[in-house]
Amino acid sequence: MPRLISKPIPSSEITPREVYLNRRALLAAAAGGSALAMMGKAAFASGLRRPLEALPNTAPKISDTPTDHDLATSYNNFYEFGTSKSDPARNAGTLTTKPWTIEIVGEVTKPRTIDVDQLIDMGLEERIYRFRCVEAWSMVIPWIGLEFNKIAALVEPTSRAKYVKFVTVNRPSEMPGLRSDMLDWPYTEGLRIDEAMHPLTLLTVGMYGQTLANQNGAPVRMIVPWKYGFKSGKSIVRIEFVEKQPVTAWVAANSREYGFYSNVNPEVDHPRWTQKRERLLPDFFASRDTEKFNGYGEQVASLYSGMDLKVNY
Repeated sequence: MPRLISKPIPSSEITPREVYLNRRALLAAAAGGSALAMMGKAAFASGLRRPLEALPNTAPKISDTPTDHDLATSYNNFYEFGTSKSDPARNAGTLTTKPWTIEIVGEVTKPRTIDVDQLIDMGLEERIYRFRCVEAWSMVIPWIGLEFNKIAALVEPTSRAKYVKFVTVNRPSEMPGLRSDMLDWPYTEGLRIDEAMHPLTLLTVGMYGQTLANQNGAPVRMIVPWKYGFKSGKSIVRIEFVEKQPVTAWVAANSREYGFYSNVNPEVDHPRWTQKRERLLPDFFASRDTEKFNGYGEQVASLYSGMDLKVNY
């Protein structure tokens, strides 16, 4: 039975204290300096593998400049490696990512297991997406991957497949955050099937022209750019097509604060802070208006026609 969080996660873990304490070093990194010494150079480097080929960008472009690579790979959430924003870069070097397979099962006619290297040969493309965190900060990242609908085509979902569930690897010996009981592990996320099949939904194996660093979800993760970042599961080992809406990790832990849909929506505040404004990093201190659906409303708003997004948050 899922455990409920009896008290809020400390604010220092949600709006991280190191943003204030290390602001000069982080801003220097974003300006082109190196944050590797501070964040853990060995762990950072160990997550990088062979460069990927230059690829066409076929996604809708956004006006913001891509976030500096060093910042995007040293400041992020991956609770399996710790709750501080710097913990993933410091600790994720312990994760073994080769060999790696993804089991695809459930309401499909052709269940199969895919080696992650097969994905690299399936027509990858680069897409520059804005990535928005529920903690009211965002980045702009050039991701490399393929539309999830191409994976679905391989297994042929049946008419009973209404949702897709994503399961993250569960290795306590390699992922120190799994020793905590803040969530029911392994980490799980889910999408309605039409969300998963949307052309913007990306199964991702790289960023910035390289394969994913461990701290960013190596070797394969989801990117759903109109939703808050925790919806984009990392280090995926299992994909299940299911008939009923899955109970995801954050919904099980605290459904009042983290709804199943979790669309970026300035009209629905988090219970402990507003979502009307966001900080586009590396500017940690200035904020701007949050765009509904993270700026992708023209492409995805029709998915929610007739729905009350304040109820289905």
